[in-house]
Amino acid sequence: MRGRGWGGASFGQAQFHRLSALMTLVLLIIGFGLANQAFFSVNNGLTVLLQTSVIGLLGIGMTMVIITGGIDLSVGSVLALSGVITAMSVKAGLPVAPAMLVGVTAGALCGAFNGFVITRLRIPPFVATLGMMLIARGLALQLTGARPISQLGEAFGVLGNGALFRIVEMQPNGFPKVIFPGIPYPAILMFAMAIAAAYLLNRRQVGRHIYATGSNEEAARLSGVRTNHTKLFAYTMSGALAGIAGNVLMSRLVTAQPSEGVMYELDAIAAAVIGGASLSGGVGTISGTMIGAFIIGILRNGLNMAGVSAFIQQIVIGFVVIGAVWIDHVRSRRGG
Repeated sequence: MRGRGWGGASFGQAQFHRLSALMTLVLLIIGFGLANQAFFSVNNGLTVLLQTSVIGLLGIGMTMVIITGGIDLSVGSVLALSGVITAMSVKAGLPVAPAMLVGVTAGALCGAFNGFVITRLRIPPFVATLGMMLIARGLALQLTGARPISQLGEAFGVLGNGALFRIVEMQPNGFPKVIFPGIPYPAILMFAMAIAAAYLLNRRQVGRHIYATGSNEEAARLSGVRTNHTKLFAYTMSGALAGIAGNVLMSRLVTAQPSEGVMYELDAIAAAVIGGASLSGGVGTISGTMIGAFIIGILRNGLNMAGVSAFIQQIVIGFVVIGAVWIDHVRSRRGG
């Protein structure tokens, strides 16, 4: 098994990738800030946090899967299915918190199914998760008749739209004035999940097994690592985090949209790869993925403020991903 950085990976590679990604992030912030002064406003900063939270949550689970040497193309569809199941549970009379737990459980079950198909039926991860992508999306559309579920109540929107330490002052005219918008709950949740995942990968036995499986599966098996159980765990966590991301996104919209989450799996993969995760397995950090998620979020935000079309944004992010993979490939050939 390779040594560990924050969340694992060989120390040298982890340090190099994190520093490279962090430098890129800083340069983007400086560049967009100089181009538009509004970029540094509090409201825009909170917008970036909200936009990044879903990518970050998906990226955490994706990182675990990629470290094992796999891939999960189903997270965008599982996100939609989990959000739909949460909304249907609320409509059935379940309180919001238990309903969201049901949605997260549905996501975890989808991930567990991926893990079962990959480890027991020996289906390659790309094909297995591609199948789940179609199954989950089809279920979400079938359950809703391809229509959004609305009128879910104010409590449903608290997770996605609430904030910690928000200060609101009532004005003499009777209208509220926001003094401090607070720290968005989705951002708090993302960072909490990132810390928990980093601790699990860095300090717990299952984390060491995840890295060992991705570094050399046969050697790990001969060393006593239950590689199939390890992969099953990683895919289940990916599904559960997709379920959490689905709750966050649908809560922000206060509507369950079965068509949400399309192409989100690519953002999650991009965040992990930009942050230094190797598609060959065995290398990756949660801190790197968080930096990668913010690079994507800030790129989109800054290009939006510059009036660049969404299509051009996709092209730019595509080139960034290709560049990150190329750098990893070159370092791997040179022995990192």
